[in-house]
Amino acid sequence: MTPAHPRQIILDTETTGFYHSAAENPDRLIEFAGLEMVNRQLTENTLHLYIHPQRDIPAEAAAIHGITLDQLEGKPVFAQVAQQIFDFLKGAELIIHNAKFDIGFLNAEFARVGLPPIDSVCSVIDTLEMARNKYPGQKNNLDALCNRLGVDRSRRVLHGALIDCELLGGVYLAMTRNQFSLTDVLEDEAETAAPAAQTTAAPAPVFRADSLIVLHADADEAAAHEAYLDGLGSECVYRQPENE
Repeated sequence: MTPAHPRQIILDTETTGFYHSAAENPDRLIEFAGLEMVNRQLTENTLHLYIHPQRDIPAEAAAIHGITLDQLEGKPVFAQVAQQIFDFLKGAELIIHNAKFDIGFLNAEFARVGLPPIDSVCSVIDTLEMARNKYPGQKNNLDALCNRLGVDRSRRVLHGALIDCELLGGVYLAMTRNQFSLTDVLEDEAETAAPAAQTTAAPAPVFRADSLIVLHADADEAAAHEAYLDGLGSECVYRQPENE
């Protein structure tokens, strides 16, 4: 099944805190990341920016994402990258975990430079709401969903917009896996299998090649394979001319 919207942006932000609407010294955006998907396939079109917040970064916030004000020295302020972010997102379907938070910060930042709210030019999918509907009564933060859905989060030590986008992409695709051609066929057959007494075989599924991920052996794996074949001796069938 093709997604309703062909162009999607997996989006995440990091900020100085929680209160973008504070009357004095409001919290600001310090990192933006967006990964583009077209027809559920990641493209090479990404946008990842660090942004100087023009204010301090509280220690409790830095402890979460690991970003300090010193690291942002010389980075652009939001007004310098606002149009770039807006144009990148405009017209796409945004996939965000706890969208209310990120949309609130983006809209506050866009308002400061005279741009319209981003949710007025984009549709939004909130994967937190999706997860709460799918797994009621369970933990549905990003770490819990990665564990539940088998998404590798070993590289996530601190919160970061780019790594969180990559993990969220895996979570979103796993939660909507009925849109995968390969996984959909395998799981639907298991869930709707006929009783054992039925003798009529189901037609063989047809897999789309473009939905399969091919992992090629690296140099070390290829060398280990060759060493294993060497151990089988000169009569190894895989070393016969017709199999080369």
